[in-house]
Amino acid sequence: MNMIDQFLWVIFPYICIAVFIVGHVFRYRTDQFSWTAKSSEFIEKKQLMIGSLLFHIGIIPVIMGHISGLAIPKSWLQAVGVNDHLYHIGAIYIGGFFGFVTLAGMIILTSRRFTKSTVRKLSSTSDLIVNVILLFIVFMGMYATLVTNAVQPDFDYRTSISVWFRNLFILQPDASYMLNVPMSFKIHVVTGFLIFALWPFTRLVHVWSVPLNYVGRSYILYRKNRSE
Repeated sequence: MNMIDQFLWVIFPYICIAVFIVGHVFRYRTDQFSWTAKSSEFIEKKQLMIGSLLFHIGIIPVIMGHISGLAIPKSWLQAVGVNDHLYHIGAIYIGGFFGFVTLAGMIILTSRRFTKSTVRKLSSTSDLIVNVILLFIVFMGMYATLVTNAVQPDFDYRTSISVWFRNLFILQPDASYMLNVPMSFKIHVVTGFLIFALWPFTRLVHVWSVPLNYVGRSYILYRKNRSE
């Protein structure tokens, strides 16, 4: 194991996690006015609606799939009756479908941001970078899921990447779990941590401001002006 492996699979993840946490706290305390995503809907609406809808429909199941694959040990799933065959169906077919939906949405959104001159002029450098990195992450995730798994069917990320990932959070990092992981998975993991490090400094912070209280808020009552 060399220094590059130690950096990528031990030091780099902790740097990204620290920047993610400290960066959010710092930005919230010093720059709440930018805690939003600049809307470009008034410039171009059709592609934004289609791309955003596809992306958000796909990304939620994809995130849930990552949580189940990384955070839940393989033995736990087997204990409740989810064997390798069932998990494979869920990961490849269901995960692949929603991954494709997410990828389609990102392609539309990224193309829109770069090809529509008015949208591009409204975009900051961080907007463009985030779009490209997110598109690349989703593409590599799809490539790893569909291509790498087909070429290397014996590889099981639940006995390597997942164990390494969980060990990070119990402060027992072990880079050896990542040494024999296929390159496509490694790239997907590294860029995934990178986007978390960039998160506090981009428009992605608006994710934490989803107006969930809107659903249960009281109605706004208007009374007719009797003087009219």
